[in-house]
Amino acid sequence: MKSFPYLSTAQWLNLLRVAVSLFMVAHGVIRIYAGTVGDFGGFLESKGFPLGATIAWGITCFEIVGGTTLALGFFRRWIAAVFILQLLMGIVLVHAPNGWFVVGYTSGGVEYSVLLILCLLLVASTGRKEDTSTSN
Repeated sequence: MKSFPYLSTAQWLNLLRVAVSLFMVAHGVIRIYAGTVGDFGGFLESKGFPLGATIAWGITCFEIVGGTTLALGFFRRWIAAVFILQLLMGIVLVHAPNGWFVVGYTSGGVEYSVLLILCLLLVASTGRKEDTSTSN
């Protein structure tokens, strides 16, 4: 039996990629399930974005399709880049005014988004064959 951490670096990177991807899929799925895509569109319009509902549906569909595609290991850099941009916009529009912490001293802060961004940067840096060297 392997000792801690039980899996190889490549296996842990695959697990991280799938987990982060499913987190993003969950955002889109729950928005549709809860019927809040329209509310999201209204929020975007209140922040000055034209066609907020259209943008909200685009983001929601990308979270589901892009997250699934990323979980399967395809288009890692491009999909991670779009998710990073989305998370950065979420930080600017929603989380930054709430501070750093998600829970505790303050709530709704940026720490979870920053963690996801760092994970997505790591995912984007890995190739299809999970090469763990520093070359591209």
